[in-house]
Amino acid sequence: MRLDSRFLYKLKPEVEKIWLQLVAGLVWFGVGLMLMGYAHRWLNLTGYSTKHSFALSGIILATGIYYFGFSKLARRNIRRVDALNGKKVCFFAFQSWTNYPLVVFMIALGVFLRVYSPVPKSLLGVAYLGIGGGLFSASLHYFVHIARGLRLKTAGG
Repeated sequence: MRLDSRFLYKLKPEVEKIWLQLVAGLVWFGVGLMLMGYAHRWLNLTGYSTKHSFALSGIILATGIYYFGFSKLARRNIRRVDALNGKKVCFFAFQSWTNYPLVVFMIALGVFLRVYSPVPKSLLGVAYLGIGGGLFSASLHYFVHIARGLRLKTAGG
């Protein structure tokens, strides 16, 4: 039995591009909050002065990760989604297909670090605060892009 390509095409979950931007922003926002939550819990296990110096280190790291990495990645992803052909596109295109293996690797690495790593949780807290803060901040690019698009849409019609 041969599957008709039209049948498979009907199974493809298509949405308007704005939903891809929203999903990407919410994923980055949610993962950033989750990582910062882990960092907060782990840093609270340390003493007062250590907690604050580690938190400051995490914030500085988050600023660098945002500026040099995630903000550029978010803007590039926004341009990529905007350039997709058609008014409606596949729901899973909110992220480039080449990034899915990287996401799986990062999730596995995060689980390994949380469960099996000999690195103290307070030091992991600095890294998690840096990555989480960078993701959280970069997620705002998606929301600003959506707001601008909606404003232009309402102003134009």
